[in-house]
Amino acid sequence: MVSGGGPVGCIGLDWGTSNLRAYRIAADGRVLDRRESTAGILKAADGDFAGTLRATVGDWLDAEPDAPVLLSGMIGSRQGWLEVPYCPCPAGIDAIAAAVRRLDLDGRTLTFIPGLLDPGAGDAPPDVMRGEEVQLLGCGTEGLHGLPGTHGKWAVVEDGRITRFQTHMTGEVYELLVRHSILGRLMDADAPQDADAFDLGLARAAQPGGLLHHLFGTRTLGLTGGLAAGAQPSYLSGLLIGHEVGAALASVPADAPVTLVGSPRLCALYARALAAFGRTATDAPPDAAAAGLHRLAQRLRPSV
Repeated sequence: MVSGGGPVGCIGLDWGTSNLRAYRIAADGRVLDRRESTAGILKAADGDFAGTLRATVGDWLDAEPDAPVLLSGMIGSRQGWLEVPYCPCPAGIDAIAAAVRRLDLDGRTLTFIPGLLDPGAGDAPPDVMRGEEVQLLGCGTEGLHGLPGTHGKWAVVEDGRITRFQTHMTGEVYELLVRHSILGRLMDADAPQDADAFDLGLARAAQPGGLLHHLFGTRTLGLTGGLAAGAQPSYLSGLLIGHEVGAALASVPADAPVTLVGSPRLCALYARALAAFGRTATDAPPDAAAAGLHRLAQRLRPSV
């Protein structure tokens, strides 16, 4: 948590499925206070989102009665507090701001930010995001953006608009394979990161054969002594991330700039994967979500 003084521009919440991040943001965009918890939408007892909000930032709300309150992420989903329809791509800050929904809470207006819908090209199914669009607004950069995570996103920003994106279930598939598949039987699932094994997985991902064939090689390397039990999770991670990054890079020109948004640990792995493909990446500015919420608050004034 950080603290600081100065006039408050808004109170912003990045409220996901598992976690909640709250920001008290100055009028000039500086983060004055920051709070994080595991009070994601699935943790709200009996759907008491109002109680969770008050428990998290009630003192901020009392101290700043005129500050706009913006909420992004899964809190605006069908399983959240107030469902906000997806805003179709391409979408910039004006389109996103125009699609917000509002809720009155004891005389205080709460503004819920919409997620985005990529309708897909041709016969491709649609794709969706909630929360990442605010981080992308906060980056203020063009080109390809990687947002690694359980359901990682790769989004293209052109002329200030999010034009298209794709979701990769890399993090969830990794956990399923390690914890619930035959691949995990020979692994030390809690072993520390092995950089050499990760690089071997990245190299394999660039070879022909396809992901499903490559996955079984994780087991056969263990059976034949090619990989120790503690190295196999890192190899699998490299394999999955390598396939993800390869697919993402194939969707943009070779000279498109790449920005990584997320936790330093995950972004470091993805930067290593990009380097294996001969590409470099720029890290997003810290607190990209807070920056995006501040931009939206500025654009929505005085209607928030």
